[in-house]
Amino acid sequence: MTRRARLVLVGFGAIAGAVARMLAERRAPVDLVGVGLRQSSRPGLPQGVPVLREPAELATTRADLVVEAAGRDAVAPWGRAALPAGVDFAVSSTSAFAGTELLAELTTLARTSGAKLIIPPGALGGMDALSAAQRMGLTSVTHRIVKPPRAWAGTGAEDLCDLGALTTASAFFRGSANEASARFPQNANAALITALAGLGPEETQVVLIADPATTTNRHEISAEGAFGRMALSFENAALPDNPKSSAMTALSLVRLIENRIAPVVI
Repeated sequence: MTRRARLVLVGFGAIAGAVARMLAERRAPVDLVGVGLRQSSRPGLPQGVPVLREPAELATTRADLVVEAAGRDAVAPWGRAALPAGVDFAVSSTSAFAGTELLAELTTLARTSGAKLIIPPGALGGMDALSAAQRMGLTSVTHRIVKPPRAWAGTGAEDLCDLGALTTASAFFRGSANEASARFPQNANAALITALAGLGPEETQVVLIADPATTTNRHEISAEGAFGRMALSFENAALPDNPKSSAMTALSLVRLIENRIAPVVI
């Protein structure tokens, strides 16, 4: 008999909603046993799924995996509830780790309980190769994020360039992954994933670009080290409900969840 995974999603916005929908469409052996929400309901929430208003309610679910997709403010409280209880915790909003001690705190909780703190690749690929290369030593890692101007609307990019007037690509930010993730948490989460897989948040260089000629969310990662060189490029379609998020972010979470009960894992 196929073992079923007991899943709690934290948040039910564009990403988590897409994850729940795809798992159901694929008939994955996954039981959604709770959704962490501040409000009592959310459009599209599957009927009969309990709403967890507080992280402390996690204990009632007997979950074996919690997946956060609610924003960086949700990472600390839900991680502090899941990991000490021995429940694996996957973080989508990696910008929560920018310039804080939270990663070290949650790592300690995971080590003590034996649970796993999981950082999915999100909108990226090749993080296995970058992490492997880091073991021999890296000398440089640069992550360029290119999105259409509308994807940067409502962010600090509006103070750095006139998004509505752009006729050519504009690189409006250059700095560390720590700074990019802290200043642009909805758009530059992926930069911190690259950093954690490679050189670290301060040494990883990030360039943020608004390009009126593009319709996708593009990530270009280059790395050099004793292993040689690598160049990774991804052009991701945005989620229909959220132009700031790539569909690949939801897809990587579906893969992570299904891999917990799959007989063959790739």
